[in-house]
Amino acid sequence: MKSFLIIGSGNFGRLLTEAFSRQNCELLVVDRDEAALEAVLPLGISARVGDCTNPETLKSFDVAAFDACFVSVGSHFQTSLVITDLLKSLGARCIYSKADDDVQARFLRMSGADHIIYPEKEVAQNLAVSASNDSIFDSIPLIDGYNIYEIATPHAWIGKTIGELNIRSSFNISILATMRDGVVAPMPPVTYCFTPEEHLIVMSKTDNIRHLVD
Repeated sequence: MKSFLIIGSGNFGRLLTEAFSRQNCELLVVDRDEAALEAVLPLGISARVGDCTNPETLKSFDVAAFDACFVSVGSHFQTSLVITDLLKSLGARCIYSKADDDVQARFLRMSGADHIIYPEKEVAQNLAVSASNDSIFDSIPLIDGYNIYEIATPHAWIGKTIGELNIRSSFNISILATMRDGVVAPMPPVTYCFTPEEHLIVMSKTDNIRHLVD
């Protein structure tokens, strides 16, 4: 079972906590405001009241023992910087820090963040991509510009196999799974022949997907 430290229980921190609790992860949520923790206590997770800008507070949590630490302290950017820096100095294995823009992201990386979370930016981008094209049904951001997409099978692919189309080399796209009537079949073989009734779960950059479905 993986364990995570979530610092900050505002809107994003609460949603993150709820999502992890459904994955049966071990969680410790910390916030300086006791009232902010009340919403997550019914999830059966551990919660502590504490000021994580205080090095002694963070030391008491043994941050290096967690698989990852999440810094989601709302609009207090300076607080995010301080906490990110302290987590790094205390040996945190992996740090995810929330940013509102690229400037904040740059400073957070300099302070030791391994990954940057852009909640509003990612939601806006994913909504724009899926709403602007009837062949894209969903998208999940990964790293370095890559997303996972649910798309309709391109018409030109129907009746052909993955191997025939040489999809990875020709389109810079990886087929992760096929989906029909809500049933997901992961990792289709190169002999798999595409049909019009299915959706595809693929990984690629946005520009590659747009060229494919436009």
